[in-house]
Amino acid sequence: MDRETALRLYEAMLLTRLTEERLVKLFRQGKTLGSVYRSLGQEATACATAMALGPDDVIAPLIRNLGSMFVRGVTPREIFLQYLGRATGPTGGREHNNHFGAVARGIIAPTSMLGALIPVMSGVALSFRQKGERRVAMTWIGDGGSSTGAFYEGLNFAVVQRLPLIVVGESNGYAFSTPPDRQMVGRMSQRSQGAFTLTVDGNDAAAVYQAAAEARQRCLEGKGPAFLVCETFRMKGHAEHDDQRYVDPALLAEWATKDPLPRFEAWMQLRGWKPDAGLGPRIEAELLAAAEAALEAPWPDPASLQAGVFSS
Repeated sequence: MDRETALRLYEAMLLTRLTEERLVKLFRQGKTLGSVYRSLGQEATACATAMALGPDDVIAPLIRNLGSMFVRGVTPREIFLQYLGRATGPTGGREHNNHFGAVARGIIAPTSMLGALIPVMSGVALSFRQKGERRVAMTWIGDGGSSTGAFYEGLNFAVVQRLPLIVVGESNGYAFSTPPDRQMVGRMSQRSQGAFTLTVDGNDAAAVYQAAAEARQRCLEGKGPAFLVCETFRMKGHAEHDDQRYVDPALLAEWATKDPLPRFEAWMQLRGWKPDAGLGPRIEAELLAAAEAALEAPWPDPASLQAGVFSS
């Protein structure tokens, strides 16, 4: 990773954290129309994997992969408009979290059905091969979501067809309130179905980036899909309405020492690379302005309620 990439990666991680903090404030003020699903402690997993892709590759993020969307050019303003349900948001007020796509930026819309994006992205990867395009598809899944049938079906298809698909497994400690040892035997990496498997410290942004770059290169060489397992931890509840009482405070304290942002700062400092001292305040000011502008944006016209709704 060169200096420019490292600084962009750090900025994406910091932007993710500060945006989610601003969303939490709006949630507690009763201004968001849904809950907030934070990626606190997992920013390296989403940002570094997306950063390792090429400009023509395609991603399908999940609810905790906001950072990957920022890497692909989604703006905080779009995020605030979306969570606030405004007419000028990406879905015109019809969704209230990051469940929206941007095909021109290589983003397939997320879905609430965990695991369902893996068959979808296997299909996207298949289209790349059929067209002779050197492109890679990437999606994410949590340890709980890896217990779904769609996960097995989609990844198995990709393995059999040797498709250029990267599935990022976010082993983050809890499937909502269920720890891994209560819903799976063994480790998440054992669920690879024959895909090339890499297991990496998910809180080490540099290691995640390197592993994702290796997985992408294998895909481009026609060696089939990769299952990249990032061992991390979800530092907040399933969403802001979940008080996380089921987690041992000692476990949270332990993982707080592994925070990916200061770890990546230290990694950069060893190489003489230092983020701009004014980066944090600048992002904070931009987020405040974007949130205030979103609060002033118009609500959807009720007459448009049925627009875009179809029956077969």
